Amino acid sequence: MLSVWFQVIRVRFLLASVIAVSVGLSLNWWQNSSIDWFDSILTFAGVLALHASVDLLNDFWDFKRGIDTKTTRTKMSGGTGVLPDGLLKPTSVYRAGIAFLIIGSVIGGYFVFTDGMIIAIILGFAILSIYFYSTKIVDSGLGEFFVAIKGSMIVLGTFFIQSGQISLESILAGIAVGSLSALVLFIASFPDHDADKSKGRKTLVIAVGKEKAAKLFWIFPIISYVAIIVGISANLFPLTSVICFLSVPLMIKSGLGLQKNYDSIENLIPFMSSTLMFGRITGVLFVIGFLIGL
Repeated sequence: MLSVWFQVIRVRFLLASVIAVSVGLSLNWWQNSSIDWFDSILTFAGVLALHASVDLLNDFWDFKRGIDTKTTRTKMSGGTGVLPDGLLKPTSVYRAGIAFLIIGSVIGGYFVFTDGMIIAIILGFAILSIYFYSTKIVDSGLGEFFVAIKGSMIVLGTFFIQSGQISLESILAGIAVGSLSALVLFIASFPDHDADKSKGRKTLVIAVGKEKAAKLFWIFPIISYVAIIVGISANLFPLTSVICFLSVPLMIKSGLGLQKNYDSIENLIPFMSSTLMFGRITGVLFVIGFLIGL
């Protein structure tokens, strides 16, 4: 049963939030040579709870809308299959999603009490976007935008909790991380195009069409890389942050693979995986760049 819950929570995708928190912590370490371990652990717990919440609620609403019964399931798209296969009850998944949302909100509330209005704004945005993500946001074509904002907010919030400030460095780091998170969501929506469209969902891929959307792939990593370049050039990031560019070949492989196979789910799967790997590797390299910062 525990493995089924891990499946519906999409445990391996939680790494995106782990990386985002780690970027905020490592940026603070590079700048201030300090870390509050208690606050760090609480931040990880709160962010992971909120991430689990959005995944659970998304699975619930996709099942209720009949989307997951029409998708071709892959490792990165088409839902977890837990509800269509009857492995859990929909009400159980919904309640778990709300429970994680409450846990994350309570932890966030502690930081509102200790750190003030900035965290209150970030937490308020998180709660509203999580609850309405699967019913409103993904129907507006703004899913990628909100995921990018979410990733940015995690970096900003983590850095603010540690340092007591929001700096240009943390904003640029947030943009870099958020763009990578949005890229993974973007490419994962290609296989679900037909099922999503038939049920009224409006992803970016549906809004512009698969062929044109495939060309938009490059925008996400370019934004991320440009943010890093600006940070290095302005001495806001350590020079060692250039190690992030070791992932360029993986980005090129993924982008070219998408453009050739955007209309074939089976052929696209390896490039969806390489895109996920690109995002994770770039994020980890970003963290390492700060930790060994020169």
